[in-house]
Amino acid sequence: MLLYPAIFTLAMLVPLSCVLAQAPADSPAPPDSEIRKLLVERIDTQKQSVGIVVGIVDAKGRRIVAYGHLAKDDQRQLNGDTVFEIGSMTKVFTSLVLMDMVQRGEVALDDPVAKYLPPEVKVPERAGRKITLRDLSTQTSGLPRMPDNLHPKDPANPYADYTVEQLYQFISGYTLTRDIGEEYEYSNLAVGLLGNALARRAGVDYETLVRTRILKPLGMNDTGITLSPEMKARLAVGHNAALQAVPNWDLPTLAGAGALRSTANDMLTFLAANLGLVKTELAPAMA
Repeated sequence: MLLYPAIFTLAMLVPLSCVLAQAPADSPAPPDSEIRKLLVERIDTQKQSVGIVVGIVDAKGRRIVAYGHLAKDDQRQLNGDTVFEIGSMTKVFTSLVLMDMVQRGEVALDDPVAKYLPPEVKVPERAGRKITLRDLSTQTSGLPRMPDNLHPKDPANPYADYTVEQLYQFISGYTLTRDIGEEYEYSNLAVGLLGNALARRAGVDYETLVRTRILKPLGMNDTGITLSPEMKARLAVGHNAALQAVPNWDLPTLAGAGALRSTANDMLTFLAANLGLVKTELAPAMA
C-alpha cells in the first residue's frame, strides 16, 4: 500500500531489560555480524535500499542492527530511534483499538459499522447481511481495496486530499459484488472506514484514540501521526525503486489503514507486549 522510507524490518522472535551487543548462544536469531552482512549486501551491492533497521526481541531482551543513512543525500546514520512510516502496520493498531473497545463494552464485534456512521451514510448490504466491525477488521467485508473516487491532486501524496465526505459518498454508492464474509480481500478502504467509525464512537480523532488506548499505556512516545519538530528531524525519507527520494504520505481520512509513524525501538515495545514478554493492561485485547 505505502512506499516505505528505506526499509523497516522487525525480526519477530519470541522482559525488555537489556540491550545485547550480540545474540546469545541459545538465541534462534543470527548474530549481529551476520545480520549486518546481509544489510550491507542489500544496500551497497544490490542497491535495494538506502538504509535498513532490524529489530529483534525475545525473552532475553532486544537488539537493534542498523545500516545505511536517513536519505540518499543525508549521511546521518540510522538507529533504533529513526522514525519511519510504518504503513499498513497501522492496521494492527486499528484492530487492537477495536478489541480494546470490545473489552470495555463500548462496541461489539458484530455491530454493523453503520451504527457508528452518520445516518445519511448508506452502507451497502447483501443477502440480508450488514457489514460489521468484525468484517472490516478481518478483511472480509466485500469492500474493494481502494475507493474509485480517489483522484489525488498530487500523485506523490495520493491520500492527502481524500476527504471524509468522499469516503461516505463512495460507501453510500457502492454495490457489493459478493456476499459479506465470503472471502478475504485486502482493503485499505475497509480498515480506513473501521478507524473512522471507532474514532466517531469514541468521540475523538483517530490519532487521539490510538494514543490514549495504546501508545500511552505502552510508553510508545515515538509513535504517532503528527510529529514534533524533533521527531521530524529523525524521519526517514521515502525512496522509490530507483532510490530517488519521494515525499512521505499523509492519510487524514483513511488513517486507520496506514498513517502511523514509529521507530524500531517503539515497535519492539509493541511486539514484546503482543508476545506476552511484558505485562500490560492491553493483554486481554491483544489476546
